[in-house]
Amino acid sequence: MDSVLYYICVPLGYLMKGCFLLIKNYGVAIILFTLITKIILMPISVWIQKNSILMVKIQPQINFIKAKLSGNFDAIAEEQTKLYKKEKYHPFASLIPLIIQIVLLLGVVYVINRPLGYLFGTSDGVIESLAKFIGADTGDSSFQIQIIQAIKNGSITASSAIEGVDANVLASLVERVMQFKTNFCGLDLLLVTSQIGGGYIAVPFIAALSSWIMCFTQNLSNVIQHEQGKINKYGIMILSVGLSLVLGIFVPVATALYWTASNLLSIAVMYLLNALINPKKYVDYQALEASRKALADSKSFGVIDKKDPLYKVMKAREKEDYRKFKHIVNKHIVFYSEKSGFYKYYKDIIEELLRSSDVTIHYVTNDYNDAIFDIAKDEPRIKPYFISLKKTALLMMLVEADIFIMTTPDLDKYYLKRSFIKKDIEYIYVPHDSMSVHMGFKEGALDAFDTIFCTGPHVAKEVRATEKVYKLKEKTLVEFGFPLLDNLVDEFKKKEQDDSTKEGRKEILIAPTWNEDNILDSCIDDIIKALGDTDYHLTVRPHPEYVKRFKVQMNEIVERYKDYDKEKLTFELDFSSNKSIYSSDLLITDWSGISAEFAFATGKPVLFINTKMKTLNPNWEKIEITPIEIQLRNIIGVAVNKEDIEKFPVIIENLFKDKDKFKQQIEEYYKNFTYNHGHAGKEGARYILKSLITKQNNKKQ
Repeated sequence: MDSVLYYICVPLGYLMKGCFLLIKNYGVAIILFTLITKIILMPISVWIQKNSILMVKIQPQINFIKAKLSGNFDAIAEEQTKLYKKEKYHPFASLIPLIIQIVLLLGVVYVINRPLGYLFGTSDGVIESLAKFIGADTGDSSFQIQIIQAIKNGSITASSAIEGVDANVLASLVERVMQFKTNFCGLDLLLVTSQIGGGYIAVPFIAALSSWIMCFTQNLSNVIQHEQGKINKYGIMILSVGLSLVLGIFVPVATALYWTASNLLSIAVMYLLNALINPKKYVDYQALEASRKALADSKSFGVIDKKDPLYKVMKAREKEDYRKFKHIVNKHIVFYSEKSGFYKYYKDIIEELLRSSDVTIHYVTNDYNDAIFDIAKDEPRIKPYFISLKKTALLMMLVEADIFIMTTPDLDKYYLKRSFIKKDIEYIYVPHDSMSVHMGFKEGALDAFDTIFCTGPHVAKEVRATEKVYKLKEKTLVEFGFPLLDNLVDEFKKKEQDDSTKEGRKEILIAPTWNEDNILDSCIDDIIKALGDTDYHLTVRPHPEYVKRFKVQMNEIVERYKDYDKEKLTFELDFSSNKSIYSSDLLITDWSGISAEFAFATGKPVLFINTKMKTLNPNWEKIEITPIEIQLRNIIGVAVNKEDIEKFPVIIENLFKDKDKFKQQIEEYYKNFTYNHGHAGKEGARYILKSLITKQNNKKQ
């Protein structure tokens, strides 16, 4: 280490010597030395300032990435790396000031502890002879200071006979050392507080105060430090102040002086750079604040909000339900739901299970107001439990059951894990849309499931192809269907909503997905503007995931149109009802799975907008199957680019004129699109009961 420091300190030593020869006062020379190092390092400081501004500039994108991919740390890291590369941001640049400070500090300590070599140019041989003469240990970092002090107190004089030291050399050195002014503000800069005490005890506190002032001003005005969280801000402050105290106690006062001067000059440099390169000219602070809120919402998802008026009631209910669920034995079948609106995906299965067996249904929901609680009042064999997502994550790791049924993909990837206690639970995935599973889901989203309820032949093909490509164990595939779609078809028939008999203005449903570049984020204003002068009523129904993850953006959109004519525009934020689906004459969407539900249920066309394709799996093309989302776009409607939105009135009018053609196309395609039209729930329940009986028989054996 000494050899490395030697080469680092050679230029520092020359600079320190030059300052000393110019000023002739050691303390002032140290301050001048510190100022010059700041000036020399100014180009690096400018680069760091620009890099810090860039970091804060892209912080909104980083926050939105973290909000969107909440819990998927690998995906977040991958997306951040892509963003850094695109923006040419250097994430480790923020460490450069710290590295420079440490290197300079070590170098300055080294130089200050060796004044004979760096300030007086004394040879190593003479220094070693002088050390030997006074009995100083050359392994001690302060032995040269001990020699200086020996000369000043008369232990070494010009007339001392020292072996290996020429008399003229010694005389010259003694004369220069005696003229060496080491006092500054009444303190000897070569002394160490821990060895002297007394008034010197003020030194570490002065150094610590300078660090506190620097951190305080940086927290206020440094472009990147200002945006840090409290833990980072005050953690750095505590570390810096603590380090300053230690330095001030155990190193020469000269080192503490350098540290204090460096801290104070750093403040000046910061304000100078802020004046030259003003962060406010480059950073969108409104976007930054919005992204912070989105990130905070994603982090708070799954946790009961303490601000909720029912917080105490909900916590008490959760505690009781968690205890009940945990202590009930023989939980054969467990359903899990994130929100109340998700019951519709299980409805037909559960009703058939209750009708054709005596099983008890255990239903865990993250929604305190889930409709399942009202349903259970009339059906004692349904046992509902309110447990927040955060606690559900723990519950699932400890759950004991025979069959666990869920519509949530990505099992074992994020919060929700397979049981650590019971390894033979059969995890069944029930579809919540009829689209593809190799492009519409993240890579490996269904890998941890044992059984997949397939909506149609396309899903079965995709799962088998995925297993082949990734050499996965074959899952049990059940020819299930999509009961929700069957129910929508039945509901629509009962309503008898036919274009020929329907009165009043036509209804247009706008129902986008929640992924990047979706309609709400990219062109909702353009659509409303284009159709504002028409005689249509627009219903905007966002994806539940969009509302969950991006509350801030959703609230901003609703607020923007709060004074808009309600006869022309409404927002539907209650997802427990499908009324808007079967009451609308046309659907406008991007890549949402609602397109199939709408078209097949109503026989009416869909207007697709070519936003960025919803590819949650970037490697979907490995499967070599064209996703159903792409196949359907020109079968159940037409697809247009965002640039054509201003032509919507004409495009929509043509779609209404060709409604009979589309109705025929849609009905023909639907025949083979999903399994078990009208009795999918029965097939799902039949499989579950058969599997449960097999498990019970195996236990008996």
